[in-house]
Amino acid sequence: MYAFTRFGGFTMQLQSIDAKKGVCRKAFFLALLTAALIFIPFMVYDKGYFFFFGDFNVQQIPFYKLAHEAVRTGDIFWNWYTDLGANFIGSYSFYLLGSPFFWLTIPFPTEFVPHLMAPLLILKHACAAATSALYLKRFVKTREYVVMGAILYAFSGFAVYNIFFNHFHEAIVFFPLLLVGMEELVTENRRGIFALAVAINAIVNYWFFIGEVVFVLIYFAFRSFSRDWRMTLKKFFWVAFESVVGMLLAMFLFLPSALAILGNPRTGGTELLDGWNFWLYWHAQLYPAIITSMFFPPDLPSRPNLFPDRGAKWASLSAWLPLFSMTGVIAYVQSKRDWLRKILLFCLACALLPGLNSMFIMFNNSYYARWYYMPILLMAMATMIALENRSINLERGFKITAVFTAAVTAILGLTPIIDSAGKVSLGLTKYPERFAAIAAISLLGLAALILIIRRYRETKLFSRILTCALCFVCVTYSITFIAMGKCHSDYPDFLRDTALDGRYQIDLPQEQFARADIYQGMDNLGMYWHLPNIQAFHSIVPVSIMEFYPDVGVKRDVSSKPETKYYQLRSLLSVRWLFIADDKEEQDPMPGYSFYDQQIGFNIYENDYYIPMGFTYDYYITETQLNTVDEAQRSAVLLRAMALDKEDAVQNDDLLEEMPPEYYEYLGEEDFYIDAENRRATAAESFEIDNRGFTAQIDLPRENLVFFSVPYDKGWSATVNGEPAKIVQANIGFMAVRAPAGENTIRFSYMTPGLLPGIAGSSLGVAVLIIYLLIWRKRRPAPEPLPPRGKTNGFDALRVPDGPEPEWMELPAPPAEWFDEHPQSPPGESKGSKQDGSQQKREGTA
Repeated sequence: MYAFTRFGGFTMQLQSIDAKKGVCRKAFFLALLTAALIFIPFMVYDKGYFFFFGDFNVQQIPFYKLAHEAVRTGDIFWNWYTDLGANFIGSYSFYLLGSPFFWLTIPFPTEFVPHLMAPLLILKHACAAATSALYLKRFVKTREYVVMGAILYAFSGFAVYNIFFNHFHEAIVFFPLLLVGMEELVTENRRGIFALAVAINAIVNYWFFIGEVVFVLIYFAFRSFSRDWRMTLKKFFWVAFESVVGMLLAMFLFLPSALAILGNPRTGGTELLDGWNFWLYWHAQLYPAIITSMFFPPDLPSRPNLFPDRGAKWASLSAWLPLFSMTGVIAYVQSKRDWLRKILLFCLACALLPGLNSMFIMFNNSYYARWYYMPILLMAMATMIALENRSINLERGFKITAVFTAAVTAILGLTPIIDSAGKVSLGLTKYPERFAAIAAISLLGLAALILIIRRYRETKLFSRILTCALCFVCVTYSITFIAMGKCHSDYPDFLRDTALDGRYQIDLPQEQFARADIYQGMDNLGMYWHLPNIQAFHSIVPVSIMEFYPDVGVKRDVSSKPETKYYQLRSLLSVRWLFIADDKEEQDPMPGYSFYDQQIGFNIYENDYYIPMGFTYDYYITETQLNTVDEAQRSAVLLRAMALDKEDAVQNDDLLEEMPPEYYEYLGEEDFYIDAENRRATAAESFEIDNRGFTAQIDLPRENLVFFSVPYDKGWSATVNGEPAKIVQANIGFMAVRAPAGENTIRFSYMTPGLLPGIAGSSLGVAVLIIYLLIWRKRRPAPEPLPPRGKTNGFDALRVPDGPEPEWMELPAPPAEWFDEHPQSPPGESKGSKQDGSQQKREGTA
């Protein structure tokens, strides 16, 4: 089947629609095999699991496990095992709730989920190859080169770096669909695909979607000046319309997610780039680090090596293409003057200018390169076009790449350093042996590339040999990267036997709700054990938590880790259990604890001054007054008086007396014991949690405010004895409610803010999309008749639009099937209709 188009009065016969049939499938299975070769050896080593290091071990695995259990049990509103409590949808939509890969785990038992981490990563790499092939095949002529380009994208330095951040791969997988959808809408006038692509990407990860919107706008702007797009106001309108429809479709998850992070300091809304920081990076080493990230395999996220003082840990700084490096990109940029070249150069400018780089993260002043996967897709395309187009001087690109790589290797490896003792050593890198490994991979890969090109380019085996070499480099450098990371990991036996199995071995009384504390333990160990606890490594928690901890002197950025000097804080937050590894020398870090038991290699201590959830005060202090107290003393003050803002203090001064300053000055350990006992004497008789909130039973001698150390959130509503009650924000970030004297049943219920309006918006989006497609189908114009066969000859006379040629605008030499034994046509052989027909015949029987 052939299609036709017209340019400048000429009629052009386009490439067969079926010419690359099955290329996405082949990219998928080749990437699947390549990823399996990377991960399966580590699964064997880890006895059926895949452990990496850092965030992967302490976030990705426990998050998957916690969310999996929450979904299966219907506990999807308020989660009690994330920090002090959190909006489940708001906290986990960034990590996994919008990911189809997460939902594939739901049929499996929760205990089996950690075994699925590596299989899911294998599948993600394969899917990234398939979706990128779907885009690349529009512009790359040769099937084999489409597959190679897809492998470059799926196993780029960015993709392998972000094994550390498992959930980043969803953006890598689904981003190409945005470009495919836009191309289909503008060039083919196919409706609805772009809207669905927008919805999918907005659902999968709302934060990455923000960067994708910026990039797609850049892509649209440059692509609009390409003659084959023939942009009109009408086309612009339909692109905008489908963008809005796509956003409506995603509202059921996007809206609750957006509302959950409003006010979170991690979004940087109050810390925007300005002044010189908009134009210059604050670390001199960051500039060479950005450039060399395109020429070398990635450093470990937490241990930058090539430029250790670049100040960009965990920034996802890598844009390396395995085997090819920048060879094809440089060759293409030097040879072409089209829209692809312009986008690539603009992306380079974005990478080097802080203000432009920050566009992709809402102008946050933190440095991140987490948008690099988008230009990497175009870099892979440029590389493959440079490889197949003989008019592009690939060797010139190779020489520049090789010289730069060798020069950087020499500078970083041979520069002398004299230490304070006068000893001379060579090398600027922090881990010389690791640098030697990645430099060898980069340089030997380039050597193999030029050898294969010079020796085999004119043979029928060229594409297969090159693909094998590419996959070999992908496997080699990925295994090297993972192995280096595992050197910094907790021991696999600890992760397997203590972290994962500990939940089923710990035996503690369950008669009432209580939180735990883990002294100098692995991050999120309490989440592994499914214990409510105050130690948490999680970026997206209620804003009230982010406000509370700094006000009492505790740092709260990406984690909650109150130091032991804030021992009063434990009682305020209803901490009952303290876990300390039995091999630690320090076994008495805080006053007021008694030994309870020894389990799974930990000594367990019980807080003698544990206060059950739900208690009252006799005094209040205003937040303004609290801010005058030394930070180290504020948690002690909060055990003596409830902190209220000025308005709430006035409204409740009939219940509580304002505490004189002399009552909360110089509070010591003995004061802590007295205050904890006083608060415990007023505590609720019962406190029970469930899937929608909690219920407390309390007997009050007089009307009072009952305090709960549950983070304040707009999704909460309360009733007292069945009657609606106003929730008071108390002690900076928590909640209290008025209750009368006598027996009271206090009920707090939670509904995720934005969930119901979001569902309504998505329902509207579905209706609009269906009506839109039905109307378009009825009013769609009939296809133009094919021109006479005789008038489609004279290919050389046709005027082809500038830019990389889309798949439907080419008549390539028919390549051999990927897995068959049919030889390619020798160079120079006639490409007449007979050969075209034989190619179609082979594809039709494949």
